[in-house]
Formats: sequence, C-alpha cells, structure tokens
Amino acid sequence: MSNNRVEKVNSLLEHEISKILLRDFDFPQGSLVTLTHVDCSTNLFEAKAFVSVYPEANFDKTLDLLDKATYSIQQKINRTLRMRPIPKIKFVKDKDTGRAGKVESLLAKLKNNEK
Repeated sequence: MSNNRVEKVNSLLEHEISKILLRDFDFPQGSLVTLTHVDCSTNLFEAKAFVSVYPEANFDKTLDLLDKATYSIQQKINRTLRMRPIPKIKFVKDKDTGRAGKVESLLAKLKNNEK
C-alpha cells in the first residue's frame, strides 16, 4: 500500500479522534490531554493514537478512561469515515513530549548557569 495513503489516513484519524476527545470527554480536573499523532500500520488494520497528559500524575486515569471508551470512539469513527478498512485504535503514551520537556528544562538551567 502506498505510503501516501497511510499518511492521509493518519491525518484523517488524528483529526477525527481529536474532535471526539474534545467534544465527548470530561477528563480529570486540571488535566491537559493532547493527541499528538496517529500512526497506522501499513495494512491499515491497526492504529496507535499517541496521547500526552499534563500533569503526568493524571496519565493512568486518563488512559483508563480512553481504554474504556475505545469501543464507542471506534463506532463514531466507523460512522463518520467512508473508507474500508478502518483501523482498530489503541491509545498509547507519547514519550517524546516528556523527553522534550526535560530537554527544555535542562537547556533553561544551562542558560541560567551561563549568566
């Protein structure tokens, strides 16, 4: 399957899932939940939706909430999109944003030490 199609499906799923998360979910108070990106397999049978949560302490609650609602999210996407196959969605922690935050804080410390 062409790489271009996978990229388009990734973008489309990211857009649809983010709309559903924004519209239909009440996340724990004080949590910032972000869908960072979606990565589909080349055969389009499964997709990993990478999620970051701030503060990190609320990540487990948020992931449990998303895992319990995966079936309803999948149904909404199935009704919305007119394509086959529609990938099965799995929510995963995005580790890149946590690393980026640590790098930023280290760079800020280095900058303050140079002054």
